[in-house]
Amino acid sequence: MAKIRMSVLALAAALCILLSGCGGGSTGYGVKAIQTLVEQEYSLAFRNDDPTAYYIIGAIQALDEEGKLNELSTKWFGQRIISFPQTDIRLEDLAAPSYRDFIIGLDINSFPLAYQANGDYWGFDVEFAVAVCEKLGWHIKMQPIEKENAYIELSSGNIDCVWGGVALPPDEVENRIYARYGPYVKNDIVVAVRANSYTMTRAMLNGKKMVMPSTPEAMDALNQDPKLIKRLGQITRLAGGTTECFSQLYAGKCDAVLTDSTALYYFNSH
Repeated sequence: MAKIRMSVLALAAALCILLSGCGGGSTGYGVKAIQTLVEQEYSLAFRNDDPTAYYIIGAIQALDEEGKLNELSTKWFGQRIISFPQTDIRLEDLAAPSYRDFIIGLDINSFPLAYQANGDYWGFDVEFAVAVCEKLGWHIKMQPIEKENAYIELSSGNIDCVWGGVALPPDEVENRIYARYGPYVKNDIVVAVRANSYTMTRAMLNGKKMVMPSTPEAMDALNQDPKLIKRLGQITRLAGGTTECFSQLYAGKCDAVLTDSTALYYFNSH
């Protein structure tokens, strides 16, 4: 009996260690993805044959060499997840840039790349775009856009560059209706839970409560998996966006969130 009792205690101890190693015993605010609904990438876009692109690309590469890209990526995501494609364009080989207004079109629903708070624009893309314009001696202006209108905004001259958490429509990229620079970061739409949750798989979401942003993109992503919709016990769309979703998750008011993978990097490092 003593041997059996000792075996049971040893098994219980081993189980506790196993669960804590899987995040079951964690008390931190970390989050983890358990299902990917949509795979996508963010890029910059310019009007075809617009020389502005050369200056932006040259400035980006110069700032990257100076360590600015690594600094900002670490600040926003906890690590280097941003990587712009290398080219032969060098800022010093171009004519000195003349002062101008440079208008970027951004998706303010793409936290933490670009978003709006208290009437101001924030995010990695916003901060890096400002640094690029400072490098060129340009004045930056920001214009919220819908990603599906990227070409219209560019071709009409309303903006000079699509830059701010925008996943360009694949058919437009394929047809080369604008000049694309990227992709520079992979950003998937995922279902995530707290790191200390015992929910490890999609199957374990049965009857669970999930919150999500009230954007068309988020709804389109959810509709990719009708079985998930039936599996969940409750789905709530929040007008407050990503930050409100995570506030609900941390407060224990829901079991899961539909969000961007880049947001996971942000919340796991802040």
